[in-house]
Amino acid sequence: MRRSLPSLFLCLAVPALVAAPPKAVPLHGLDLAGMDRSVAPGDDFFAHANGTWVKRTEIPADRGSFGVGQEVADLTDRRTATLIKAAAASKAPGGSDLRKIGDCYTSFMDEKAIEAKGLSPLQPTFKAIEAIRDRRDLARYLGRTLRADVDVLNATNYYTANPFGLWVAQDLDEPTRYAPFLLQGGLGLPERSYYLDPSEGMATIRTQYLAHVTAMLKLAGRPDAATRAQAVVDLETRMAKAHASREESGDVLKGNNHWSRADFAKKAPGLDWETYFAAAGLKQPEMFVVWQPAAFTGLSALAAEGSLDTWKDYLTFHALQHRSRVLPKAVVDQSFSFYGKVLSGASRPRDRWKYGVDQTNQALGEVVGKAYVARHFPPAEKARAQAMVANLIAAFRARIEQLDWMSPATKAKAIAKLTALKVGVGYPDRWQDYQGLQIVAGDAFGNAERAERFEYARNLRKLGRPIDRTEWVMTPQTVNAVNLPVMNALNFPAAILQPPYFDPQRPMVMDYGSIGAVIGHEISHSFDDSGSLFDATGKLNNWWTPEDLKHFQASADQLVKQYDAYQPFPGLPINGKLTLGENIADVAGLAAAYDAYRLSLGGKVAPVVQGFTSDQQFFISYAQSWREKTREPLLRQQILTDGHAPAAYRPATVRNLDAWYPAFQVKPGQALYLAPADRVKVW
Repeated sequence: MRRSLPSLFLCLAVPALVAAPPKAVPLHGLDLAGMDRSVAPGDDFFAHANGTWVKRTEIPADRGSFGVGQEVADLTDRRTATLIKAAAASKAPGGSDLRKIGDCYTSFMDEKAIEAKGLSPLQPTFKAIEAIRDRRDLARYLGRTLRADVDVLNATNYYTANPFGLWVAQDLDEPTRYAPFLLQGGLGLPERSYYLDPSEGMATIRTQYLAHVTAMLKLAGRPDAATRAQAVVDLETRMAKAHASREESGDVLKGNNHWSRADFAKKAPGLDWETYFAAAGLKQPEMFVVWQPAAFTGLSALAAEGSLDTWKDYLTFHALQHRSRVLPKAVVDQSFSFYGKVLSGASRPRDRWKYGVDQTNQALGEVVGKAYVARHFPPAEKARAQAMVANLIAAFRARIEQLDWMSPATKAKAIAKLTALKVGVGYPDRWQDYQGLQIVAGDAFGNAERAERFEYARNLRKLGRPIDRTEWVMTPQTVNAVNLPVMNALNFPAAILQPPYFDPQRPMVMDYGSIGAVIGHEISHSFDDSGSLFDATGKLNNWWTPEDLKHFQASADQLVKQYDAYQPFPGLPINGKLTLGENIADVAGLAAAYDAYRLSLGGKVAPVVQGFTSDQQFFISYAQSWREKTREPLLRQQILTDGHAPAAYRPATVRNLDAWYPAFQVKPGQALYLAPADRVKVW
């Protein structure tokens, strides 16, 4: 998954890419065979709960990682594929939603037709690029290709494939209206450090990337491809130097910059902004939120300084790369050779049907989602999940009320925010209308283009309209969850509300340790280092007293140091500041889930199951919900770019909960032991 708009969308980051057929993970209890009881819980809780599974598990050849999240996603995608194929086989009338998802999928799967067309679908794009004769033409082309392509499922990189990206969301200063947010973009590598880091490993990746750009330009028919590719990579390197860092991009206060239309020419000279906005269909907004202002100044200058020929080669490469999935096999294979093998460590591509499911979900996500929940998410499961959410909110409320360091004024505002929280369970209250999206049988390339433009137009239509707090940013068939601080809302898709995260055939305490911690995590995002900056209406508003904020920040600093100490590779530690928001949510969410599980017992004692007490069941279920194994290239990429700590380190947050220590007889001297004063208690 890839993420987007800084701190406006905060995800759990459960892996959601399809893998091989599910491994043997018990659906109705703890996986005892996957544990390694030779490892003391107090030394490495992840290994204690998952060590044998890690030793015996092979990462599928088509993946950079594998774990419980991928197993659930694999099952979900197989179910989704069945629904899509049924739609394709039906005799649904032309233009109907069922016909659209069937035609979208079968068109993508028709490799012979795609092969026969070659690169002809891209010829209009190539001609438009070649027609660029001056800087105004360049601005027009860049504006015409602006898209709402900031993937809200992944708040990792904070930039898009295009030089600039757009997202339409609730204005941070005026929560009653939508604002157009503009973000930095344009890089082909995952993040600026891939261009600027002088280490040998990064230098090797840059050499391989240059070879990839060269190969793609050759496929596009460009002469002297090697020289052109070097110029393209040099241009991207200059872009990377202009980019804000990952940490800077995650700072809401630094990102909330309102520029008037007239400000662009003054603050970011170089690009013809009026031509750009006109071509992008942004004629009406007078005010924009520019998330990385220095990057816009630098990128705009490059539009004026960079060679037009290099810009055209750059645009050609990215056009080919962007549509590689719906182009001939030679393009698909070349793309995988770099992005799959080099950056993820996979040795073969995923099966095409899996990409077909992805493509259909991207184009018609809520049409597919509606069919998915009708088949696989019964009302009883929605009611059970809603009851769990209610318990988590009650537990979080009680934790706020019992805080001895927070003033009554701040408590009142925190509780007001919790009370106003909009929680969506399973699927949205109102389904998206795809009537205006044209899907044409046999036109995989055109379907992808039209779906992208449809989504962009849908976002533009929000401008000037009332805020819709019922809108979802995830489809029901997504294995993940999300908090939207600016809308004070949560989404828990149906696909994550299934075993082994959420299972009616096992003790509820185990569900509280897994999906309960997910729910608590997302609630906690409303009160983490970024979420706590927004009030109950979603307005960027400091509602803390200075004394309370000082205490909160001290706890946050303590957690930063805790995660800075974890070092997956020599010289490459986890970035505690980068992952702070997610780590706060893990600590607070797990604590709230523990309280909620105790609350659900109504004073009773839960029975011993599989030889474990209820507290042990809770914590082991939590650790097993983060079961994952990752190849080195992808893990290194995650450490550099992801706002989440690697999965193997997230169970270590148990060391901050007092209840974990007696449950597993954790003693001083063990690796995870923390003295009571050093245990982080944020909420």
